Amino acid sequence: MLDNNQLLRFTTAGSVDDGKSTLIGRLLYDSKSIFEDQLEAIENTSKKKGHDGVDLALFTDGLRDEREQGITIDVAYRYFTTPKRKFIIADTPGHIQYTRNMVTGASTANVATILVDARHGVIEQTKRHAFIASLLQIPHIIVCINKMDLVDFSEDVYNNIVSQFEEISSKMLVKDVRFIPMSALLGDNVVNKSENMKWYQGAPMLHTLETMHISSDINKVDARFPVQTVLRPQRDEFIDYRGYAGRVASGIFRPGDEVTVMPSGFTSKIKTIDTLDGELKEAFAPMSVSMTLEDDIDISRGDMIVRSNNKPEPSQDIEVMLCWLNNSPAKPRAKYTIKHTSNDQKAMIKEVVYKIDINTLERINDDVELKMNDISKVKIRTTKPLMIDSYRENRTTGSIILVDDATNETVAAGMIV
Repeated sequence: MLDNNQLLRFTTAGSVDDGKSTLIGRLLYDSKSIFEDQLEAIENTSKKKGHDGVDLALFTDGLRDEREQGITIDVAYRYFTTPKRKFIIADTPGHIQYTRNMVTGASTANVATILVDARHGVIEQTKRHAFIASLLQIPHIIVCINKMDLVDFSEDVYNNIVSQFEEISSKMLVKDVRFIPMSALLGDNVVNKSENMKWYQGAPMLHTLETMHISSDINKVDARFPVQTVLRPQRDEFIDYRGYAGRVASGIFRPGDEVTVMPSGFTSKIKTIDTLDGELKEAFAPMSVSMTLEDDIDISRGDMIVRSNNKPEPSQDIEVMLCWLNNSPAKPRAKYTIKHTSNDQKAMIKEVVYKIDINTLERINDDVELKMNDISKVKIRTTKPLMIDSYRENRTTGSIILVDDATNETVAAGMIV
């Protein structure tokens, strides 16, 4: 029964000490999703640190530096299952210098849970994380107004924070925002409904996550198959076999479909779709398969097989919403490697069109320097055309990363406009 449960990925975000790790610890603890040996180890660690009870934050803060400092530095992934659904949690850091980790954790999420300290209300990091969630087109946001026990479970405080967040979310493309007042430390409205906030008529967090409708973010219309490698087995029974292997990025492919190989533009028809278990009648995202075509065409890694009646636009000039992730600022007109699906090309940032002021969500037009955590719209020029779609239409073929050739570090992640 559990194997058939729908999987939901959600990320936690918020400022430092808003209680993200404690919230996840409470979620795991109250839903009975912790093994006995884990619980025993955390209980021992809590005693050594002088806590009276179990320090719930330790369930996710696994790195030694994190435990010593009492903060989350890296993205910590946790998995748990209830009778209704499977979950993958990405616990992301709150410090501003780790915003790039939040981008990483949120990139595959269905739901973003943004924690707000009831004492402080909406602050800059709240706005930053909400904006990143909207930029990555996460369809659902749950605003967890935490530490309500420190403001006497006040309904007025809750309503004031709801108004603050609604004011900033109205400027973003967010489809669904929900608000839950809670105390992660005491367990109010996390797994069990709070007895201290009877004025709140909504469901606790776990019930909300279990019953929330999650639609697939995979584009089922535009058929895109980035080629990763060409298979030429040397065994006798496969001596004439030439298969193009990769992972279907979007859409559906069937034998007999007329396809075009990009960027060359040559056309053919799909002869077979193969896997280790035999031939398939159709392939769809995110399946990994090998395709054979009826015609011999020169195809290599980085090419893309698409339906002839639905082709992407090859482009060397790309407009991207870019999140700068590196400690060092962007070098003017420096060369980077751009990675798009299975295609790697040299690229250059031609122009910084504008940057986003996270506090006001307004555009800054006169600042062209890209520093760590900056979010900006840029124009990128590549040496060869890329087969792109907009991120809004296709998350797989609409996303890119930039890699510094000198250090081999990933310096930026971007969504194609």
